[in-house]
Order: sequence, then structure tokens, then C-alpha cells
Amino acid sequence: MAPNQSLERTRRCSDRFAASTQGLDCCNIVAQKVAMTEPSKFHQPAPMEGRGAYNRSSFVQAAGSLPAVALLERAAHAVALPPSPDPVFIADYGSSEGHNSLPPMAAAIRALRERVGHERAIFIFHTDLPDNDFTALFQTLANAPNSYLRNDLAAFAAAVGRSYYEQILPASSVTLGWSAWAVQWLSRAPCAIPDQVQVAYSHDAATRSVFAEQAAEDWRTFLAMRSRELCFGGRLVVLTMATDDNGDFGYRPVVDALYGTLTDMVDRGLIQTEELHRMVIPTFGRTRAQFLEPFAKSGRCADLSIEDFELFHGEDRIWNEFEASGDAQAFGAQWAAFCRASVFPTLATSVDNTPDDTRPARFMDQLEAGMTERLSAAPVRMTIPLAQMTLVKANASAS
Repeated sequence: MAPNQSLERTRRCSDRFAASTQGLDCCNIVAQKVAMTEPSKFHQPAPMEGRGAYNRSSFVQAAGSLPAVALLERAAHAVALPPSPDPVFIADYGSSEGHNSLPPMAAAIRALRERVGHERAIFIFHTDLPDNDFTALFQTLANAPNSYLRNDLAAFAAAVGRSYYEQILPASSVTLGWSAWAVQWLSRAPCAIPDQVQVAYSHDAATRSVFAEQAAEDWRTFLAMRSRELCFGGRLVVLTMATDDNGDFGYRPVVDALYGTLTDMVDRGLIQTEELHRMVIPTFGRTRAQFLEPFAKSGRCADLSIEDFELFHGEDRIWNEFEASGDAQAFGAQWAAFCRASVFPTLATSVDNTPDDTRPARFMDQLEAGMTERLSAAPVRMTIPLAQMTLVKANASAS
């Protein structure tokens, strides 16, 4: 999309937002319009919380990824291999701190070893945003008992700090790819949300439409960049948040607790109204039709075809633990920690800093405590809609 078209779309959203916020004072509306029309950090997703926090609090993601590991193993057995003795390149798109990447990478390496033997080099590239905690990633690779580096002397690891909405690795270099719990994150929030921080539960149809446009554009960009990087015959397995066939994005009690706590923090003077109005979680649960749309006309998008597509509901391990223990406090704390590690850093970019830079951290502590209290009061099983698929790049003879 041309820059002027993107700006025009943002301005349209800004005007819609102003119309939907009658009753707010004009200074707030002007501030929100400025935030939506000027490029700023508030439009960009932030990396997951560092210092091991994401590793400790992402077992919902780990459980949800397990069904897709079977697809990755199948892809590793079927993928076209580079000529020997060239190394085999695996790309891990959206690695965060690496804990949840270890089982799928180990499974892929085991499957490839059956085909290439134990001497041939297999190179794993972990990728994430430039500000990701790559120190924690390398510590995980070095120290975790289940690290794929421990028992395979011909496996090598590297990391690249770059968005997967850009080309990350050289053209035609990647044999096998993996992306889990990543592509629901948009490249940017196209506008503010007048009545929520998660667009799936906004009542503003115009805002939902603009987010859907951004999600469609980003999905096509992701596919185009991966097509450049994959070798002919290469495969990429994707596992991501989705909207199920009943139109449910899921996590409703969690989102309600999050937004309810934020509005309560405004009432208590812990954050300002204009700060809340800037807060957006730039994630989007695509529907089956939205995932498949780029492939609809010819069966391909940027030389990629899609197979093994499935929408399903992931396991809520936090609920399972609550059923076994009856510990409502632990239930609330675990879901709040899940949100803290994944979405709080992005929300915190909308909080104005104090001279000592401690306010964003206090904001996250207060938000976590409030969510824990709300979720502990009424534990409920979460709906976790997910999509998994394998993308295949056409062989040179078929392109």
C-alpha cells in the first residue's frame, strides 16, 4: 500500500473515532487524533517481557503449539533438501526467549537427521523484534535441559533481530520454517480503539474494519517475505491465534478483566484518560476465510500454497490446574502473568515516563494485581481459538 493510501486510511479511522467519542472533552479528542495520524511508538507492538518472564509465563502458548509440532515433523520428512553438503537452514519466526521453541526445533532436527545423517550441519535462526531479550534466548539455548544444542554437535544456533514483516534471511535459503503464536501480532495498530484495547471486543464497526484491512495487508506481506526466503520445495508451519467459525476470538473473561482493571486505574488516578485512549493491543484473530483469501484465486500466494489447514480450540492448562487444585488465586495469577508477559509491554508504551523511568514498571505491577483479583473472583475455562497450517513453496519446475 502506498504511504499516502495508508495515511488516508488512518485519517478515516481518526475521523470515525472522533465521531464515536462524543462527550469526551475536545482536548482528549485532539490528542487521540494526533496519536493516530502521526507515526509513533504507540502504533508498534513491543517485544514480550524480558528477563525470563515470557519463558516462565507462556505455558498456554506451549500447550497450544503441541498439535502443530506434528505438522512440523511431517514437513521435515517431506521438505526438499539442499544438495549435500550444504547446511540445512531452519527459521523460527517469533522466538521470544526461546523456551517454547525448544520442543519444535528438537522435533524438526530429529526428523531431518533421519534423512541427512548426524554429520551434516543444521542451522537454526531464531528471529524476533530488535528489542527482544536475545540474552535470555541464548541463555535458554545454552542451559535448558531440553536444548537441541546439548546432544547434537552439528546443530548451530543464531538470532536475527528484525520484524517478520520484512525479509529476514537471504533469498531461497530456508528449508524449513516454524512460527508459533506470532502472526496474530500486526505490524502496527492502524488506529486507536474507542471502547476497548482489543479490537475483537470493540463495538465500533468502523474500527474493526480498519483492523481487518491491516490484518489482510500484513498476512499478505508475511507470506511474500517467507516466499522470498524459502527454498523451492521448502515448507513453513504456522500456528497462530484465530477467530473460530462461530466468530469467537476467545479469552473474553481475560479481556474483560484487563479492560476493567484499566478503567478502574483511570478512576483511581493511577493512569490518565488520554493514556488509556492510546492503549491498543495490536493483535488480530483472523477467520478461516481471512487466512485462505490470498490463495483463493489460483491456489497460490507468492509461490506459496497452503495445506493441512485447521481451526481448533487449544487446551486451557490454567483451567485444568484450577480444576485439580481449586486454587482460584493461582488461576487468576497465572492468567494475569500470561497477559503481563505478552501484552503488558505494548500497553506500557502508552504510559508517560517519570524522570526516573519507573512508572511503566509500576503500571504493569498494578495492572497485574488488578487482573489477578478480578479473575480469581470468578474462574472460568477460556476459549482459545487457534489456526495451524503448512505453507509450501512450489518447486522450480512448477513455478
